Amino acid sequence: MGKYALLIGVSEYPEGLGNLPAAANDVQAVQAVLSDRERGEFDDVQVLVNPGLEEMQSAIEMLFADRSAEDLLLLYFSGHGLTDGMGKFFFATPTTRKQNGVLMRSSAIAAGLVHEFMQDCPSERQVVILDCCHSGAFGAGLMARDGGDIDFQLQLGGKGRVVLTASAAIDYSFERSGEELAIYTRYLVEGLRTGAADRDGDGWVSVDELHEYVKDQLRKAAPNMSPQRYLVQDGEKIRLAKAGVVDPQRQYRKEVERYSQDGEIRPAGRWILRLKQQALGLEDAAAREVEAEVLQPYVEHRQKVQEYEDCLREEVALQFPLGERAWQELRDLQKILNLSEADVVAVQGRVLPEMPTNPEIVIEVVREAQQEVKVESSSLLIPFTFTTAKLIVEKNGKIKINQSQGSGQQFIETLADGTTLELVQVPGGSFQMGSDEYDSEKPIHGVKVPAFLMGKYPITQAQWKAIAQLPKVNRDLDLDPADFKGHDRPVEKVSWWSAIEACDRLSQATQRTYRLPTEAEWEYACRAGTTTPFYFGETISTDLANYDGNHTYGKGQKGQYREQTTPVGTFPANGWGLCDLHGNVWEWCLDHWHDNYKGAPQDGSAWLDRNAEENAYRILRGGSWFSLPIYCRSSYRRWDPAGDFSNYVGFRVVLVGFPGL
Repeated sequence: MGKYALLIGVSEYPEGLGNLPAAANDVQAVQAVLSDRERGEFDDVQVLVNPGLEEMQSAIEMLFADRSAEDLLLLYFSGHGLTDGMGKFFFATPTTRKQNGVLMRSSAIAAGLVHEFMQDCPSERQVVILDCCHSGAFGAGLMARDGGDIDFQLQLGGKGRVVLTASAAIDYSFERSGEELAIYTRYLVEGLRTGAADRDGDGWVSVDELHEYVKDQLRKAAPNMSPQRYLVQDGEKIRLAKAGVVDPQRQYRKEVERYSQDGEIRPAGRWILRLKQQALGLEDAAAREVEAEVLQPYVEHRQKVQEYEDCLREEVALQFPLGERAWQELRDLQKILNLSEADVVAVQGRVLPEMPTNPEIVIEVVREAQQEVKVESSSLLIPFTFTTAKLIVEKNGKIKINQSQGSGQQFIETLADGTTLELVQVPGGSFQMGSDEYDSEKPIHGVKVPAFLMGKYPITQAQWKAIAQLPKVNRDLDLDPADFKGHDRPVEKVSWWSAIEACDRLSQATQRTYRLPTEAEWEYACRAGTTTPFYFGETISTDLANYDGNHTYGKGQKGQYREQTTPVGTFPANGWGLCDLHGNVWEWCLDHWHDNYKGAPQDGSAWLDRNAEENAYRILRGGSWFSLPIYCRSSYRRWDPAGDFSNYVGFRVVLVGFPGL
């Protein structure tokens, strides 16, 4: 049995990708602990810093070549991780480049190729650790179907193949200037070097223990990061390093962790720790060193929160109330600092106590008001303002976008962990449903729709996680099904049946009636009183929606193809304050598929076939990041089997029977 590691750090990249100075330090730090005879005891640790594509690919192949079933193999990568338009992961090299914003795949190393090397290797102890953006796309490929064509779990098949990634969020694993090590790797090394990751006290640090240790540390220092562990098939516990004998410092560390769970040591805890220190015979200097290391994640987090607060105060001094651009840039800063929603809400509450212009602040103000007057939340509709847009094609063919402010009423449902669901009031009324574009959209017919509340956005991944943790009604739900990770991105890879289960759980928990929109409700809400193909006009622009910008509709122009979902609310709302109805993700509706509208209900109800099979076709609306613009029109209809799921399909909910509508 041998222990072999390949550590790759890429810190230098072409213009446009950005250098990562810490990557070179990362591999050296990992090498030091793996090569240590008192810790890692690896037989061979190969380090590559800024290797060429061919050198890097060859080294990865050799790591998995000519090995035995008992060998332990570790591949560590620190650098840029990139995905293509289908969400496939690539290791970026110093020569990786993009053309017109599109990854040139021949200049990077495909995760699929690494999967093949792993598949051909008989070792039953293979570990991959990725400290980079997009890293979840690699791990997910080991467990799930990639586009429905390749089952990596079936292909890899062996035991003990584990992938640890820095974050599930594919865009926000930032390295900050001045940091010696990337934050994820710093805690990896700390857990191995100190032995603190030995959770069961058996004298060894296993892969699983190391993952849990790093996850706990990042929860304190960077709560918006979500380190992930992907496993093909359980085998024996993979021991990465010795933890060593339990010395006084490690014993004292456990006590400090116990009495500083919120980042502060209270007076009683300080007395207890002083007694523990004396009993262990630990010198003051050593005790303070342990305490500083344990409290460091909390210190870092407080510093980041303070940075956000300082920035917000500067923005307020410049302009008050804040404009849309300021809020968007503050959201970007939040992601870079890896702050949670709770962090920024608390800061905004301190800085903007009298001006609740941001939705999160409105939520907090409403909660306080509810507590003070002791009213039920179901009786509250909150005024809100939003930015909407009108797209105009001028005589010279140029596209002009005019923005304006709108206002509406919304209800805010509070979910688990403070996550909220914003629902916009859609007034009752009549409209002409359908178009003459395709036979499936004919005949155009009048429909009268009662008032209802509809999700301002498609269900996000944060909302999905909160709902999926509610008690089961009929079906199990995957807590994290999405390919394109991000708490404020829409959840995808959700079947119609999973969306129904989510609505049922939400209804059961809130004692209100949540469901998917009917097809008529969806089109009525999307149009918001307009009769044009899109709620902003006769054509579409990638400045207003997320779709395949390589193609045009009508007199429109080509634009950006983002090749992935975007955070909800990135683009202006329609006239009723609803966002992301054109593109981003297709959205499930209640109805069964019918080839056209002959015989369709005219009262806004769902058109159901009571004799349909369980997996019968259901309606999808709105288009997606992957769609041609013609499929993103208000009237376009698509179907999928109810049990199918893809990374371009999500949903939003409606709330019916709301008092006062």
